[in-house]
Amino acid sequence: MTGSRESPPSPAPVLPDAGTQKLVRVLVVDNDIVHARTMGEGLSRLGYQCSIVGSGTEGAKKIEQESFDVVVTDLMMNDIGGLEILSRAKLASPETEVIVVTGHGTVPSAVAAMQQGAFTYLQKPLDLSHLRTAVDRASEGVRLKRQNLELHQRLDEKFGFEGVVGSSPQMLGLIERLKRIAPTDATLLIQGETGTGKELVAQAVHQNSPRKNKTFVALNCAALSENILESELFGHVRGAFTDASSDRVGKFEYANGGTLFLDEVGDMPMATQIKLLRVLESGEITRVGSNTPVRVNVRILSATNRNLEEAIAAGAFRSDLYHRLKVVTIAIPSLRERSADLPLLIEHFIRLFSKRHGKSIKGMSLPARMKLAAFAWPGNVRQLRNVIESMVVVDCDETLDVDDLPVEFEPAGAPGAAPVEEAGAAGLPGLSGLVGRPLEEIERLFIAETLKVTGGNREQAAEMLGIGERTLYRKIKEFQLS
Repeated sequence: MTGSRESPPSPAPVLPDAGTQKLVRVLVVDNDIVHARTMGEGLSRLGYQCSIVGSGTEGAKKIEQESFDVVVTDLMMNDIGGLEILSRAKLASPETEVIVVTGHGTVPSAVAAMQQGAFTYLQKPLDLSHLRTAVDRASEGVRLKRQNLELHQRLDEKFGFEGVVGSSPQMLGLIERLKRIAPTDATLLIQGETGTGKELVAQAVHQNSPRKNKTFVALNCAALSENILESELFGHVRGAFTDASSDRVGKFEYANGGTLFLDEVGDMPMATQIKLLRVLESGEITRVGSNTPVRVNVRILSATNRNLEEAIAAGAFRSDLYHRLKVVTIAIPSLRERSADLPLLIEHFIRLFSKRHGKSIKGMSLPARMKLAAFAWPGNVRQLRNVIESMVVVDCDETLDVDDLPVEFEPAGAPGAAPVEEAGAAGLPGLSGLVGRPLEEIERLFIAETLKVTGGNREQAAEMLGIGERTLYRKIKEFQLS
């Protein structure tokens, strides 16, 4: 192995692992144990966690017993050859990258290894700098594969609850609770501010319940008058009231065997509350204008943004109905309380609306992300969804930027702007405030704010800043950022 000029120690390479950081694990396999140790020591000085073995047989056993991110193997060995090591490594973990080391006379065999899935091959005598570069590239490929898989799982099907997007502790706790609630038949009261996604949660519960193959019906109790609401819930018979020209099945009968979601149940008129309570107690409904009861088997999920205990104290809601509806209660956090989910939600909505509107959107600029991170979000996820859709629709350069933001994000005092919380409130001054300040101070400020935007996720922060993760780690240490 030829020598190479040593570089200063770098931060240890890491990979994402279930929300924590772990060192990149490398297995070095070579019949020449001295050569193997030289490669391993060179990689260890860069922060890689290396295991070193002196034969193919030992390498195969290591692969069976432990997991590795990168395998560096000699192609020609006395017992088990490099192609077999490659095959076993890929069988154990398709994400693992394998680098093959070969002599000049076996280059055709190395090409064959590439065709079987090797990441690359290096020729002897080996230059240490070339080895380090190859392992760096291979570990970065592993990181991207895992990050993409993790992001896909989060966005598309988090623990089986499609569409409930979030990886913050609040949302993970909520999803874990929903997993326990969904398989039961208990009535559920969902509490949360407007726009937090109460109906989405109700749909997730239904889809993960034994009733998932039956009908899910949603009804907004605040949008209808008392008479119309009762007809919608219980149905009516012909002649029950003016314009009742035929019999009509209500939501309870239509959802029979399935789930009925009563949104804004706190706004239900008192007379309708009494009739709903009777249905919950007896399991029977009576159509408006009829005296014949009809048996129904419906799971009730309800939601409200009101404090029902205060409504009970004010005489606006029945306490007995409240206790029937809240056998189980969950509270959905506001977007302000789960700001760590903002980057994930942004990516989710960009993908959704890019596809819906036929736009090619490469991403969102850092200043625009910081504007969104500093906003108070009174309308929660629904408001964020509308903002991202608006940005996608008006964008003309394939990158969502500050100029694509709706009017409520304009600085206070601008023509037609509404007063909103500026990015400066989160610690980032306006661009005019950056003029004349040292570049090092500006760089530190932007890195710190980006880490806030991503909730401390360094992989996402590096991607947003357009720099490598190792560069970001070095900057974090240099600027003493936590």
